Amino acid sequence: MARGLFITLEGLDGSGKTTQIRRLAGWLKKRFPGEDPVLTRQPGGTETGDLIRTLVLDSRSSQLAPMTEMALMFADRAQAIAEVIGPALEQGRIVVCDRFTDSTEAYQGGGRQLGSEPVLALHRLLCGNLQPDLTLLLLPSLEVSLERARRRNQRAAEQEGADEVRFEQEQDGFHHRVWDKYREIAAREPGRVVLIEGDLSLDEVHDRIVEAVAARLVSAAS
Repeated sequence: MARGLFITLEGLDGSGKTTQIRRLAGWLKKRFPGEDPVLTRQPGGTETGDLIRTLVLDSRSSQLAPMTEMALMFADRAQAIAEVIGPALEQGRIVVCDRFTDSTEAYQGGGRQLGSEPVLALHRLLCGNLQPDLTLLLLPSLEVSLERARRRNQRAAEQEGADEVRFEQEQDGFHHRVWDKYREIAAREPGRVVLIEGDLSLDEVHDRIVEAVAARLVSAAS
């Protein structure tokens, strides 16, 4: 059986990833009836990962050291690969993941200023250097992303009592470093990363995503 296709979506919180993953999943279901894609997220997506997600995103975890934060992200990722991503790919399925190691390189490598090399070294060691076949990087303007994320988190706090605001509370310099690191990754790996930049409409972003995914499906089948 051929290996499945591994697609990741990246970007700052508020970049629209959740909405676009839902729309992409609908498109894939129509293209491959009866073969639902596997949807997962990081941190999270497993019982262990959900516990880690609560810890690293909760504003009460403000004292986490940067290295501890990075280690927790990789603990979550290694578990997700073992439990969800790896088995699905072995079964020939399409996996769509909200965030992967690019997020750790952007947030901990860039935002926390740990650098790219420790992130990439841990990825090789703990994740078997598993690489997405396609990464869709959504980069609307920094200001728009942050405003959307803060509004969303406020609604979640009011409606569900959720607290996932730890990163949104960082200073502007942190978010600028994350933004810059994402662009660096895109420039370094143009064969894998499709950059969808600017304050586009939902439909415009979806069209760009579908175009990129369709092209990768054709390439994988040839």
